[in-house]
Amino acid sequence: MHRIKPTALSASRALTRRAFAGGAAALALGGKALAQGFAGLGETAEGFAQVTPGKAFAFPADHGPHPEFRIEWWYVTANLSDASGATYGAQWTLFRQAMKPGAAVEGWANQQVWMGHAAVTSATTHRFSETFARGGIGQANVEPAPFQAWIDAWQLRGLDGFDAQRVAPLELTAAGADFGYALRLDAGHPLVLQGDRGYSRKSDRGQASYYYSQPFFRAAGRLVIEGKPVDVSGRAWLDREWSSQPLAADQTGWDWFSLHLPGDEKLMLYRLRQKDGRENLFGNWITPDGRSAEITAGGNSIAPLAITEIGGRKLPTSWRVTLPARGLAIETTPLNPTSWMGTSFPYWEGPIRFSGSHAGIGYLELTGY
Repeated sequence: MHRIKPTALSASRALTRRAFAGGAAALALGGKALAQGFAGLGETAEGFAQVTPGKAFAFPADHGPHPEFRIEWWYVTANLSDASGATYGAQWTLFRQAMKPGAAVEGWANQQVWMGHAAVTSATTHRFSETFARGGIGQANVEPAPFQAWIDAWQLRGLDGFDAQRVAPLELTAAGADFGYALRLDAGHPLVLQGDRGYSRKSDRGQASYYYSQPFFRAAGRLVIEGKPVDVSGRAWLDREWSSQPLAADQTGWDWFSLHLPGDEKLMLYRLRQKDGRENLFGNWITPDGRSAEITAGGNSIAPLAITEIGGRKLPTSWRVTLPARGLAIETTPLNPTSWMGTSFPYWEGPIRFSGSHAGIGYLELTGY
């Protein structure tokens, strides 16, 4: 195992959470995956399992790995505040990627590669770390029952009374050179299937993933930033996706939102951008009782309002989001516009707030810039 310190890499090496497949492969084995960028996820996935509509999800089994698929992640974001009202964000992500299809091989020959990202954000600072592991040696894995996801000492694990339908309660821990956190996550509602009953389309050409979320977490615990501990509480969101070919070859990146709306409604929304300038918008509106409906009505839009320049990249960090059929017209603002994840495959990700027809908090991820 080696831990990578933050570095600024060229745009040609920009991979992200959902473009992890090519990236982890490059670090583990070297070779053409590094040069493929997002194209690594747009190539055909011969030999791997395919995503098709109508899957019957089963828990706790589907909380665990799906090694027959090429790409997978367990991803948590948390919008937090302390007793003084100061706000923070925390992120924890574990990625799995299969280097080749086929039955699992034991030990160092195992074809699974794991990568972890963790971050803490405040209005004035953004701290992050990443780590890598090979499968088959116990350094990283996910066990569905009792639930535990880990890479090195970073963990997302079920606590006493864990309910597989709610994915709760959980303990979330991670630490880097100058930050750390330990949070408890509780939820009063079952998890939510995204897309069409868990089948999440990424293009009109068949690319898709299996996708579910737990957007109803209540979080409480402690952050440590530059040696200073702070007790925090707030809301958190878990995303789970797996696929073998989630992008088309001409898709260059996405802009992804997870929003906590008034009255405990939730919105997941993302725009996938294409090389020819066209885009596809997908999402789900989630009611307070956990019912999930795809965003299908026309006239929906997300448009940049403000640009932040980081290391030569121009990033749209403030947005206008409009869903006429839902009566939603909001403008988003980042807690910290410089929330750049300068990992080996860099991207922007951080907490946001929004106002307009609805007011609330959430997270934003920007890839491919």
